[in-house]
Amino acid sequence: MSFHLLSSSPRCWNGIQSQESNFKAPPAAPAPPPARHLFSDPAEVEALRGNLLAWYDRCKRDLPWRALAATEPDANKRGYAVWVSEIMLQQTQVATVIDYYNRWMQKWPTLQALAQASLEEVNELWAGLGYYSRGKRLQEAARKVVSELAGQMPRTAEDLQKVLPGVGRYTAGAIASISYGQATGVVDGNVIRVLCRLRCIGADSSSPSVIDRLWDMANVLVDRSRPGDFNQALMELGATVCVPKAPLCGECPVKQHCQAWRRVEKELAFASQKLFGKPPPVPDVEDCGVGDCPLCPPATEPWDSSLGVTNFPRKAAKKPPRTMRTATCVLERRGCHGAPEYLIVQRPSSGLLAGLWEFPSLPLAQDLQEKKEREELADHLQAWMGQPVAAKGLQFIGEVIHIFSHIHQTYVVYSLHLDGDVTLNPALSPSRWVTEKEFHASAVSTAMKKVLKAHEKHRRKENSPVKGSKRKRGAKAEGAGSTCPGTQLSLRAFLRAPTAP
Repeated sequence: MSFHLLSSSPRCWNGIQSQESNFKAPPAAPAPPPARHLFSDPAEVEALRGNLLAWYDRCKRDLPWRALAATEPDANKRGYAVWVSEIMLQQTQVATVIDYYNRWMQKWPTLQALAQASLEEVNELWAGLGYYSRGKRLQEAARKVVSELAGQMPRTAEDLQKVLPGVGRYTAGAIASISYGQATGVVDGNVIRVLCRLRCIGADSSSPSVIDRLWDMANVLVDRSRPGDFNQALMELGATVCVPKAPLCGECPVKQHCQAWRRVEKELAFASQKLFGKPPPVPDVEDCGVGDCPLCPPATEPWDSSLGVTNFPRKAAKKPPRTMRTATCVLERRGCHGAPEYLIVQRPSSGLLAGLWEFPSLPLAQDLQEKKEREELADHLQAWMGQPVAAKGLQFIGEVIHIFSHIHQTYVVYSLHLDGDVTLNPALSPSRWVTEKEFHASAVSTAMKKVLKAHEKHRRKENSPVKGSKRKRGAKAEGAGSTCPGTQLSLRAFLRAPTAP
């Protein structure tokens, strides 16, 4: 008895080659996966649907977008509400999204309201949620619906994906099934995990061929009468029960349909019988018995009994994130009421963190010496101020590490207090002075909030009467004479042109 059951269907030929001609038949189509990898039994499909939906009705989380999808009578508002939630939930945890979602829907409850907002407003509300281009694309698509479609949302997954910028196959399927009742499946990370375990799919789950198979399965499984609820139930199962590590198999409503769970149960029974000296049954083999099965684990990565159901899914190793270093300067002055103000500048409208605000920053080459770092940052600041800047006048604060999805970013943080007005170059990026409160209300990234926090922590430490404290990396200005720790430099001392050694 094989682990996946052998397929009795022979391989089929797509053409016949005549012995009397030079005609060549097209290559044979790949054999379909063995039945054990598929949902081919209608009775099992029906049972799985019923069990999963019954569990969802009992155990689903109370989430604001679900409430809107269930109660909003207007189809366009309903589709918009689901759309916003799906964009926010991409690569972001539910607990993080809830507050952002509620504030978003309160500020822009309709497509028309979002279309009229400025990108700056969108970025301000999105700040801290990550993957900032999502908010920009969402607004672009809302404007397109209002201007080109008279405010009418497309009603099918096919049209949603074709018409709306930033809406891919998954998001289109989710909107169409949840908002409009289209019987179409969805495949996201949670669904991939559930389906791979249900059918012991051990091939690389990120490969296009496997993804296509999973979409086929999702479309077979989706309940025709409750497609939106079924898709949400499948995702809910992956998010709360069939989790990546330590899944709660005992609480799973569909474990009787799970091939990975059956494998674990058989291995436990086998171990128990062996312990008590009973004749062991013939163990299952590691694959389905069909050579080159497109969905089985590769021979080099057989089933690991210690992992149980978490043998699935399997993904190719991720590429390590690239490392980047950036010099950042917190420029500070006293405002009209004595409170500190900080200079922030706007990033370019494309690329990483597009359109967000930050402290003046400059990318650094790897393994750059400290002296060279200071010189390059001083030159960068000089371009803003139009006056010579002494590199050694920059006070080193520390390093702040922030991990993006594909970048390991280190911010080398410096600070400078300005005693007088500085005329900034208007030809460079937009800039403005903000209070701490205004800074946190602006469209700034989480990384920049970390930078400000590090600056404030360093300032408190410098101002505290702790004996024996030492300043790091030489923050003394060139030619400024002796300066005690915690004493800010004057504008004149900072802007003094460096003297020859």
